[in-house]
Amino acid sequence: MTGAEQDLEAVSLSRVDATRKADTIIKNINQVIIGKSDVVTQAVAALIAEGHILLEDVPGVGKTVLAKALAASIAGKFKRVQFTADLLPSDITGVTIYRQNNGEFTFRPGPLFANVLLGDEINRATPRTQSSLLEAMEESQATVDGERYELENPFLVMATQNPIELEGTYPLPFAQMDRFMVRLRLGYLPVDGERQMLRARVHGSPLEQLAAVVDCDNLLAIQAAVRDISITDELVDYLIAIVRQTRDNEAIEYGASPRGSLDLMRYSQAMALIAGRDYVLPDDIKAAAVPVLAHRVIVRQGTRYGTLHVGELLEKLVESIDVPV
Repeated sequence: MTGAEQDLEAVSLSRVDATRKADTIIKNINQVIIGKSDVVTQAVAALIAEGHILLEDVPGVGKTVLAKALAASIAGKFKRVQFTADLLPSDITGVTIYRQNNGEFTFRPGPLFANVLLGDEINRATPRTQSSLLEAMEESQATVDGERYELENPFLVMATQNPIELEGTYPLPFAQMDRFMVRLRLGYLPVDGERQMLRARVHGSPLEQLAAVVDCDNLLAIQAAVRDISITDELVDYLIAIVRQTRDNEAIEYGASPRGSLDLMRYSQAMALIAGRDYVLPDDIKAAAVPVLAHRVIVRQGTRYGTLHVGELLEKLVESIDVPV
């Protein structure tokens, strides 16, 4: 029996309890991330759907705080890696060292072995270093010097990148973008939200007092409850129609992959659970389409669609598909 199976045997939650605990995580993070409850909900949905998160936004809007708050809320082990051009793959995965005192090789794990790994400014690392995350994000394992090591369970990668600084950056490969379940943006705070944020930090950071509201075993049980959310055959066909439209649409050069279809379904299940339902609605799929698919498609340039924002294009695409009754 695997460690994950033992965890799921140890803790089992009903759908109602799973919804309540997911809501508790959202409320806990909202104490720190002020005025962005919609983005917090999307991040928690990705967490309980067993997906990874790409935060693409300007500096200083709270990307690192969101990652730390997620880790703190689940009593998880948090590690941060500042990606730079001279960062090596072994700086992330770890190294095997030779100990002269006993003549044996010992593996020293890197920051990859955590429940929540924050990859800060991931596009500043070279493609070789970026690719060191591919195996971990897809298979929850790392191979170092021919040896395979299982990662922590649960395991979440939150990567950030700054879209306005291009000097000294390496765009993420399409294959790596496809490993992220969602791409989110926090954006600037409204006036009232910024005022509330400043008042909350007059005497320190609320993050320092943020307590865990669930443990990792409970999170694994919530993730299992998400997989039990039902989705009808008609909605599966509706979901497939949306994804296939990204591949066949003349406005899109590269469409979403089958992994995108799976992530769209799982994320829709997570949103249904957060909403307190044990079944998926078409609105769950509609709401999931842009955060799950936008970073997986490339708008065709040199056409009348080339100036459209990909999110706007996807919204039009989704609305063009008949919703099953």
